Amino acid sequence: MSKKWKIANEKIIESALELEKQLLVNRGIKTEKQKKEFFNPKMEDYEKDFNLSGIAIAKKRILKAIKNQELIIVYGDYDADGICGTAVLYLGLSSLGATVLPYIPHREKEGYGLSEEGLDDAKAQGASLVITVDNGIVAIKQAKYAKKIGLDLIITDHHLPLDKKPDALAIVHSTKMCGTAAGWCLVKKLVTWDLAQELLDLVALATIADMVPLLGVNRVLVKAGLKQMNQTKKVGLLALIKDAGLNLGSIGTYEVGYIIGPRLNAKGRLEHALDALRLLCTKDLEKAKKLAKILSDTNDKKKQLVEDAILEAREMIKISYLGSGMQKKILVLHSKNWIPGIVGLVAGRIAEEYNLPTIAISLGEIESKGSARSIKGVNIVETIRMCSEFLIDVGGHPQAAGFTLETTKIETFKQKLEKTINNIDFEKDGYLEIEAVLNCRQISKKWITEIQ
Repeated sequence: MSKKWKIANEKIIESALELEKQLLVNRGIKTEKQKKEFFNPKMEDYEKDFNLSGIAIAKKRILKAIKNQELIIVYGDYDADGICGTAVLYLGLSSLGATVLPYIPHREKEGYGLSEEGLDDAKAQGASLVITVDNGIVAIKQAKYAKKIGLDLIITDHHLPLDKKPDALAIVHSTKMCGTAAGWCLVKKLVTWDLAQELLDLVALATIADMVPLLGVNRVLVKAGLKQMNQTKKVGLLALIKDAGLNLGSIGTYEVGYIIGPRLNAKGRLEHALDALRLLCTKDLEKAKKLAKILSDTNDKKKQLVEDAILEAREMIKISYLGSGMQKKILVLHSKNWIPGIVGLVAGRIAEEYNLPTIAISLGEIESKGSARSIKGVNIVETIRMCSEFLIDVGGHPQAAGFTLETTKIETFKQKLEKTINNIDFEKDGYLEIEAVLNCRQISKKWITEIQ
C-alpha cells in the first residue's frame, strides 16, 4: 500500500548547520538548553524520574527480608526487557547478601506475567516476598492470590495500568521507561552507586531492545549504559558480543537493537528464556561461551520460522483481504503453524509492509495467543481492551500488545475488533515522514557525519 509524504519543512536546506537545526526542531528541540541536554544528557538532571513512588516501602521490605534471610523471588518476563530486568534485580540483591532466586515464566505453558502457578511455585520454594519486573501492573487477580497464600508482592513495571491497580505491598511504576529501568530505579536506592552504574549496560540493552523512544530519561540511560557496555566485565555479555562478531568500543544502538537484542530474545520465543538469563548472570567463562553459542543458534532458527510465517501471512492477506476487495482498517491473521514466540515479529513486519494495525494469532486447541502491532493514530492495547469480553487476558502499550483468548471465539473477536476500529479516525494508508529537503549539490561526507 502506498505511503504519503509528510514533509517537516519544504524549504531547501543549503548547509550542515541548517540541517542540524532542522533535525533538532523536528524532535521538539528549539532552545540552547534543550540542545545541550539532548547531546550531553546528565544523570543528575533526571533524579525526579528515578525517584518513583513506592520505592521507599519496597526498600524497607527488601532490607527486612535480607536481615531475616527470607527467600526473595524475582519474577521476570521472557523478552529482553524482562530478562535484563530480572538480571538487574538478581545481581543487585545478591550483592547485598539477599537469598534470591529468579523466576522466568514459560511463554507457551504459562504465558505473560504473574500466574497462580508461578506464585504457587514461589511459595513451595519457601519464598515470602515476590518482586516482579516488567510485569504485574495489570495483575489484579494474581495480586489477590499472592496475598491469600501469604506472599508479599512488590511490583515493578512500565506497562499501561488499568483503572484499578493491583493490591500489592508496593508498586514501582513508570510508563516513561522500560521495565528494566523501572527495576533499576529500585535497585539504585539499595546498592552503591558504583554497582548501580555497572548495571546500566543491561538497562541500555533493555531500553533499546524494547524500542523505547531515546529521548529524555531514556536517552541519558542509554548514553551512560552504552558507555558501560563498551567496557563491561560481565563474562556473559562479553561472550555474546564476541560470538556475534562484535568488538568492545564499537557497540551502539544498532548493534544492540539488531544483533545483541534479538539473540537475547530468541530463546524465550522458541523455548525457555532461562538460558538467556543464565548468560547475563554467570561468572563462568566457559559456560558463557556455550550459552552465547546456544542463543545465536536459536536466533538463526527463529529467523527461518519468521520468514516462513511471513510468506504464509502474505498469502492470507492476498486471499482474504486483497483478493476479496474488502477495505479493512486492521489485519487479523491466524495460523496453527505459528508458535506464540514469533507472532509479535510477524505482526510487526506485516504492519510495516501494509501500513495497517496487525494482529497475528498462534492457534491452539483450546486457547490461542495473539500479538498486535500498530501504526500512528491507533492505541492498539486500548482498542483490544474494548473487546475484552472475548479475552482471557491482555496487556501492552499503545503500539504493541499481547493477549490470550479461547480459540472458538477468534471469529467473533475479529468481527468486534473490525467494528471497533472502524470508529477510529486515522490515516489508513499511513505516511512517510520526511525530515528535510536537501540541495543535492551541497551534500558531502561532512553532512553525513553531522546526521550521524
